[in-house]
Amino acid sequence: MPGGRLLGIDLDPQALEVAVKRLEAYGENVILVNENFRHLESICARFQFHPVDGILFDLGMSWPQLENPSRGFSFRFEGPLDMRFDLTQPTTAASLVNQLSEAELAGLLERYGEERRGRLIAKKIVAGRPFSTTLQLVSTVEQVLGRSGRIHPATRTFQALRIAVNQELSNLEEALSQTVRLLSPGGRLAVISYHSLEDRLVKRFMRQESKGCLCPPMVPVCTCGHSATLRLINRKPITPSHGEKEANPRSRSAKLRVADRL
Repeated sequence: MPGGRLLGIDLDPQALEVAVKRLEAYGENVILVNENFRHLESICARFQFHPVDGILFDLGMSWPQLENPSRGFSFRFEGPLDMRFDLTQPTTAASLVNQLSEAELAGLLERYGEERRGRLIAKKIVAGRPFSTTLQLVSTVEQVLGRSGRIHPATRTFQALRIAVNQELSNLEEALSQTVRLLSPGGRLAVISYHSLEDRLVKRFMRQESKGCLCPPMVPVCTCGHSATLRLINRKPITPSHGEKEANPRSRSAKLRVADRL
């Protein structure tokens, strides 16, 4: 301000309801859209946001989503096995748990949850189907992994299902690829991620876009035609300080990466 404009995008209509109230003082300077950020370019075109001076992706779920038992994101509460950001889409966590084959479930848990005992959990899930609630699934995972340590045994399973239900990684890849076409020179891209799979995608994208030629080292002459579009602001991610983690424990896994548009 003065003259600043904000285009906010979220797939969850309940999150947008909160944002509308919080930002109402800014009037027409704020536009909030209930859509998937994988359609970033078309949304910006529709509202004449091009080029833009800054893009911030705050990934993953929010605390209100996690604390609402009816959304099914948390392994701490009894609720439907849902986990959808977009409540109109047909695929839920229950759909995947009850319909995927044992091999598909195991692959999902290993790929998106980095769960080393994914095959054993998948076998136990298939034997205990059907599932309809979060705590039914938690009980099954605990039978395989037990209860020990600081991290809840169902953490990785719930992460994997949530990522798969919402296609989070493919959405992120598509959205990232559009940012360089939207940012004005000197415009800044900032991404806050909360687990290693997201952070790896962001790190790889920013590093690739900060380089010129991407040809393999053995190629004598560049054939890719790629030129750098971003300048890295921080080569290592910015993480919460000790004080911030003390004040806000939920921030402890956050990683911020920032780059400028060349």
